[in-house]
Amino acid sequence: MRISCAGNTDVGVVRSGNEDSFLLDCAQGLFIVADGMGGHAAGEVASEMAVRIIAAELGSLRGLPDGEAGARMRSAIRKANAAIFERTLAEHEKRGMGTTATVMVLFSRRYLIGQVGDSRAYLLREGELLQLTKDHSYVQEQVDAGLLTPEQARTHPYSNVITRCVGANEDVAPDVYFGNLEQSDLVLLASDGLTGMLEDDQLAKILASEDNPERAVNRMIADANRRGGLDNITAIVVRVEEVDAITLETPVARPA
Repeated sequence: MRISCAGNTDVGVVRSGNEDSFLLDCAQGLFIVADGMGGHAAGEVASEMAVRIIAAELGSLRGLPDGEAGARMRSAIRKANAAIFERTLAEHEKRGMGTTATVMVLFSRRYLIGQVGDSRAYLLREGELLQLTKDHSYVQEQVDAGLLTPEQARTHPYSNVITRCVGANEDVAPDVYFGNLEQSDLVLLASDGLTGMLEDDQLAKILASEDNPERAVNRMIADANRRGGLDNITAIVVRVEEVDAITLETPVARPA
């Protein structure tokens, strides 16, 4: 599989510092977005630690069956969780810090995603945008329970309250998703500083209209800032340029 990719992060309009971190490794097919929280630079520390530890723990997944690959993903995220949590206990000023983590690995014409928090992964195929991950958030739980509509959830006063993050507790349970990829697919990984500013149809329009990942990333960040830039903004776009000739199944993400 041959891909092209680009990523960037921006402090936004309102915040004074950037607590997002990301990893873009096109050669290895590894991509991570982490949105830190905690204040006093603690969020920046948590997101940086998560990206660094997860990348080191994952290693190569090529040739592994789904079960082992999924277990490796969960283990890497949990290792990051343990290290961040231990630091919150050892350093008083770091107490309460944590981070989201959305991790994607590409291998054998497929993707594997590990997810904690409300950063997201999307797939654009033939003009249709599909959210691959599910937010670990208060409003998502209310939507699942039928108490809020997705539209109400976007503007709810607790829309930024997450129910699961890396580092806040002794252990964490990541969600894991597998799916197939086809030529011309576009995958977006983003912090909520982007998805909170732009609707899904706006994201789809930008992804479909730009001719390369770098232009798409830059335009999305610029548009999010024009609409208020209320949070740090991070985006990674991966385009599948070519896949080996093989019949692929429907790409809908499935939890592992």
